[in-house]
Amino acid sequence: MRWALLADIHANLEALQACLEQAGREGADGYAFVGDLIGYGADPGAVIDIVEEHARHGAVVVRGNHDAAALENSAETMNPAAARAVLWTRKQLNQRQVAFLDSLPLTARREGILFVHASAASPGQWTYVTDPARAAESIAMSKGATWIFSGHVHEPALYFASGSGRPVPFKPMAGVTIPVEKRRRWLAIIGSAGQPRDGRTEACWALFDDVKQTLAFHRVPYDWAQAAAKVRAAGLPERLAHRLEHGE
Repeated sequence: MRWALLADIHANLEALQACLEQAGREGADGYAFVGDLIGYGADPGAVIDIVEEHARHGAVVVRGNHDAAALENSAETMNPAAARAVLWTRKQLNQRQVAFLDSLPLTARREGILFVHASAASPGQWTYVTDPARAAESIAMSKGATWIFSGHVHEPALYFASGSGRPVPFKPMAGVTIPVEKRRRWLAIIGSAGQPRDGRTEACWALFDDVKQTLAFHRVPYDWAQAAAKVRAAGLPERLAHRLEHGE
């Protein structure tokens, strides 16, 4: 199967549509949404509806911290802009959309693969995997998975490990196919579809081929100006629009 992997969509409808369109052109025949469908952006309901439709056709979907915060209608541990967005978001969702979020697990498995929004070491604690030490913890607690796909960090990254050594970080280049063979273990941070933070405005997604054992990270342009305009029109914090315009 050729898996299209998306993380941290954050209610950015324009980014989601652009990623899915490119994934279709690249031959994706399976989909995984690795948490944070909502939060920050202005189209939470529309994004949930699209992802739910994919889930009905077999897509993997796991819960992220913004999804959980919207369910709890509480964002005490978040920064003020994120907290305002979470509370605004909950008011936009209908009963069916809330029920879909509530049905999402913290982790999901397919043969040899673990999907988790943050760290497999503590999925509900929302630990950021930003260095080899944290990557090692996540890999160690993945219960034998060869490939771990995560989000949460908003910047693409890849770690690989063999034997008992500490994982080695690798900075992927967009559009370059990477062999990810079973003889090693791999942890990929997909990057954010809806709010990239690496100085680029293009949406992030990745394509994993579990037969050929290859992984390619992709960037796709989208109408970030329209997405930012929607954020402002909704009365959400200005910082959230600014981040879309500058990729930060």
